[in-house]
Amino acid sequence: MKRFLLALCAFHVSMLVSFAQSWTADNGNGTFTNPLFYDEFSDPDIIRVGDDYYLAGTTMHSVPGLVILHSKDLVNWENVGYCFNRFDFPEDRFSLKNHEEIYGQGIWAPAIRYANGQFYIFSNVNGKGLQCYTSKDIRGPWKHHNMQGNIYDLSVLFDDDGKIYAIHKYGEVHCTELKPDMSGPVEGTDRVIIPEGNGIGEGHHIYKIDGMYYLISTDYAPNGRTLCSRSKSIWGPYETRVITADETYGYQGVGRTLVPKGEKYRIGSNGASFTIMTASPDATGCDNAHQGGIVQAVDGSWWALLMQDFHSIGRTVCLMPLTWKDGWPMVGLEGNLGRAPRTWFKPGGKDVEVSQQQAEPHAPYERSEHFDGKVLGRIWQWNHNPDDSKWSLTKGRLRLQSMPAEQLMWARNTLTQRVVGPTSITTVELYVKGMKNGDVAGLGNINVPCSWIGVIKNGNSTSLCCFEQLNNDTIMMPIDLVDGKIYLRCIGEYDDNQAQYAYSTDGKTFKTLGRMMPLSYQLITFQGSRHALFMYNIKGRNGGYAEFDNFTVEEPKADRSRNIPYGKTVRIINKATNRPAIALEHGLLYDTNAGNMSELTRFRIIDCKKGCVALQCADGRYVKVYGDGLPGDVRFTSDAREAEVFLWQDYLDHDFMLLSLKNHKYLGKNPTTGSPYSMDFAGPDPGQRNGAVFHWEE
Repeated sequence: MKRFLLALCAFHVSMLVSFAQSWTADNGNGTFTNPLFYDEFSDPDIIRVGDDYYLAGTTMHSVPGLVILHSKDLVNWENVGYCFNRFDFPEDRFSLKNHEEIYGQGIWAPAIRYANGQFYIFSNVNGKGLQCYTSKDIRGPWKHHNMQGNIYDLSVLFDDDGKIYAIHKYGEVHCTELKPDMSGPVEGTDRVIIPEGNGIGEGHHIYKIDGMYYLISTDYAPNGRTLCSRSKSIWGPYETRVITADETYGYQGVGRTLVPKGEKYRIGSNGASFTIMTASPDATGCDNAHQGGIVQAVDGSWWALLMQDFHSIGRTVCLMPLTWKDGWPMVGLEGNLGRAPRTWFKPGGKDVEVSQQQAEPHAPYERSEHFDGKVLGRIWQWNHNPDDSKWSLTKGRLRLQSMPAEQLMWARNTLTQRVVGPTSITTVELYVKGMKNGDVAGLGNINVPCSWIGVIKNGNSTSLCCFEQLNNDTIMMPIDLVDGKIYLRCIGEYDDNQAQYAYSTDGKTFKTLGRMMPLSYQLITFQGSRHALFMYNIKGRNGGYAEFDNFTVEEPKADRSRNIPYGKTVRIINKATNRPAIALEHGLLYDTNAGNMSELTRFRIIDCKKGCVALQCADGRYVKVYGDGLPGDVRFTSDAREAEVFLWQDYLDHDFMLLSLKNHKYLGKNPTTGSPYSMDFAGPDPGQRNGAVFHWEE
């Protein structure tokens, strides 16, 4: 799966770069492609301190908690730590004890700020109220302040007069002053600043810019969109505008997990009846880019970092340029406000040399783990608080000791990390000689519904098992592990919301076990799919132990260096109609029947540097856009200097869009009207069926 790359720099001077083993948004040519991370990062909040950017995100019931990333260029990020190693509350529910749990609760929607020479991260813990963590160093250690109070899903502003305000709640937006020592809210200061009925949602992010207060919020009723409210006073009155809506980047919503009407879902139930609903291929729902923060870059440009419900992966982060228009921070570019490109130029703009970019392309996490160190890699999180006496790093392996549980979702000391898309293959070695009667150990998916592949010890017999909670199906087969080792694998096609398990006894030949399982994103745990290394005992006792080694993650599509077919002659197939584009002799760009293989359906992709291209028909003419780009404005010129320059929007697997650098709209053809091609498409629809998304074939 892994390939060596030969990447091209801005002027196509050949240079050897480290080949992309893991998804990074940086294309290495001065552009980036969303999502920033092809794995879950929910409720992003961002700040800039000097030349450094810091991003904080939700971790719910997983620990360490409140993840923090650092960047020098807004595109390449590094995981620098968490606010805390474990929940410091005594209740059983934080530790998955006595059938108490905090799935889909825990700590969420943080606000990160820098003031008074230190960092602050505010967040809410269900049932515990407002929490604050402070540190002079972003890498910690962090001091915990339990501020209590009914303040959640908040943003915080340190105002010029020294007062500290929290903006919070849904619909009816409140402002509450906070005490400077972080001991709690200032009594009697809570006020409604935006009344119910103004179409305002939640996920607030408050800023003071040039003396004006700006509040970025998101609403999900009846579907997702991002709003900005502004006022000359923190207390209002506020006026509100929508600053982005319907930006799904052409990805339709994923089917969510449903529980039958009248039934109460219980985490970990083996007998629950589940349904994964079928999502509409054309509806945006709440799957468009919404909740997140904004920031001004070092070069003066403005950016939004918004999350998107992104298939079974969960919620991912997208980096979107902002354009100030009449005093409003609009997502998008002049000429196409409200929408944002999937691929765009890194901060600094298209005129900045690649050699001057601040960071080399790199992924935020090291996903593979050989367990050779004294501590776990930063990507790992425990499912609820672990029992530290029941796990260890021993002689280059992770050892988990079993504790009683009837099912994976109740198993303590389950070690997890987020799956990564669009496709990935995860493999781990499992050593079973320490297992005892009733022990179950393996590789699973913490989700609702959950699933796993693993080994069960029943008396003196050993069986390989694959369990799928969706249909309460178990596949079990005896297996003889002479050397006490087995290789377990998860093959994930996360853009298609499906995965399958496999196993091997020699590490070379793998056999699948169970079906290709449907996956969902759901609002029960509020997390996407997570790989899980687990060990528990189904006979109600503390059993033996299992050991794990050489956890590896392969990402076949992480290398995007050859996705743009520079210099190749291709046919351009419109995905809405499955018909190829044709350069009519009449002078228009149109489409034709699928069987037409004439030279007028062949286009050479001309490299215009930094991810930009021009299109040249096989007869020598170049595509040029005239006027405003209305149907019939996409015509041709024989002068290469007049050719339209497009920024290639990579959708993987030979799918793409073409963004005009002139009017910031997309090339496309309406699939129903019969009109010729135009350059007036705002973007793709969720099903990629509106005529603006293409597929190329040589």
